Amino acid sequence: MRLVSLACSNTEIVWALGALDWLVGVDDHSDFPPEVARLPRVGPDLAVDLDRVEALRPDLVLASLSVPGMERVVEGLRARGIPHLVLDPETLEDVYSNIRQVARALGLEARGEEVVQGMQRRLAQARAGLPSWPRPPRVMVEWWPRPVIAAGGQSWVTGLLLALGAENAFAHLPHRSRPLTPEEVEMARPDVILVSWCGARRLRPEVVLRRGLGVPAVRWGQVYPLEEAYLGRPGPRLAEGAERLAGILKRGRLE
Repeated sequence: MRLVSLACSNTEIVWALGALDWLVGVDDHSDFPPEVARLPRVGPDLAVDLDRVEALRPDLVLASLSVPGMERVVEGLRARGIPHLVLDPETLEDVYSNIRQVARALGLEARGEEVVQGMQRRLAQARAGLPSWPRPPRVMVEWWPRPVIAAGGQSWVTGLLLALGAENAFAHLPHRSRPLTPEEVEMARPDVILVSWCGARRLRPEVVLRRGLGVPAVRWGQVYPLEEAYLGRPGPRLAEGAERLAGILKRGRLE
């Protein structure tokens, strides 16, 4: 089967399913595993070159609406009659479901279940190594610094944190993510802030600390970098993200 992936998370799902050799093209941002460096590129996720996609003669194109704005690309695939599968995850359960969905499309159902169960085991093990807090730590996952954009309630981040016994400081917001005012951040009182800026070459916790917000995370210096690749891609590497996040939470303190 000839596959083209239009999102990093989809590329990593194909890798986890053991079907990397079926990929004949990927988006410009796909950077894991290292083997994808040899594959033809079809453009950045929001400016995919559909002529290039079509020239690769794919049996299936994997798109994802976890990338805001990819609706236009999907419309183009539909208009050209290019076979495609569109993933649209919000919750952690959606991520598991999407992995199973791709596995089913590729005839790899058993492997898909193994991947999901492996992720679930790793999350459970990460939780087992954490203390029993008097209350769940409130965690803010910051996707962008200016304006400040953070993961909201309709994000797999919420489920990932719950699996670790923590909570998304913005779980009350009915959005995947959105810009926040300083007042909203202060009202949420995050105990930990994760700097997970999308597409940034360098993560700088000092930028958050310099804002002077009156929140526990800033008072205690609990602002940490954690690459977006481990939190922002709804795929198998969220398990490693949970392990890294657990290591951060283990060092934290609550007021």
